[in-house]
Amino acid sequence: MAISEQHPPGYTPHIGESRQYWRDIILGVNDGLVSIFLLVVGVVSGGLDRDQVVLTAVAGAIAGAISMASGEYLATKSQDEVFEAELALERTHIQLFRDMELSQLRGFFTDMGVVEADLNQVMSGFVDNDEALLNAMAALEFAVVDSERRSPYRAMAASGLLFLAGAMPSILPFLIIDSVTTAVLAATILAMAGLFMVGVVKANVARTGRLRSGLENLIIAGVGGVVAYGIGRLFGAPAA
Repeated sequence: MAISEQHPPGYTPHIGESRQYWRDIILGVNDGLVSIFLLVVGVVSGGLDRDQVVLTAVAGAIAGAISMASGEYLATKSQDEVFEAELALERTHIQLFRDMELSQLRGFFTDMGVVEADLNQVMSGFVDNDEALLNAMAALEFAVVDSERRSPYRAMAASGLLFLAGAMPSILPFLIIDSVTTAVLAATILAMAGLFMVGVVKANVARTGRLRSGLENLIIAGVGGVVAYGIGRLFGAPAA
């Protein structure tokens, strides 16, 4: 049985292996909440009936989720491929230009605040150790650390699935409420609550102000909602 890590009183642990995916988590759910809510507000103000709103919102949610998932997969995979190419080149540099790489590493440690008197001792662990030198250069020159590298598949799943989750508050009211006016009011309340909660969760992880973060999300979506409503009124079908 695994023994859980014990922390001393007052110690705040790091968030761990999920850290590198919080961008995808927040971006996915927040984008789903905002974009589908604005879409719904726009088409409702443009005069679409309940069935048309549902069709538009569901199509937008599916398209958005696929776009988010595929885009995040390709971006993450491309970034990882660039890192791999840079690391391969760095191996060659270490083999052919070791002294230059060691001098560069020495400069990195100096920039980090290691004093001159300690530099030789610090550098001694890298002089005859190719793997240690590569890992140090990867971290300091390219900001590549194995524990922080992102899986394209996890990034894709987080972005796509959470976009769909974020879209639900703006879609569900139209599936269970006949009145478009009542449904859009319910969608507004649910979307705003969701956006506020996303801001609070983000603040908990980032250890910043919860209220400020939640209100920031609400203000951005609120301004967008007003713009979407105005565009819908401008380009919507004229009243009978």
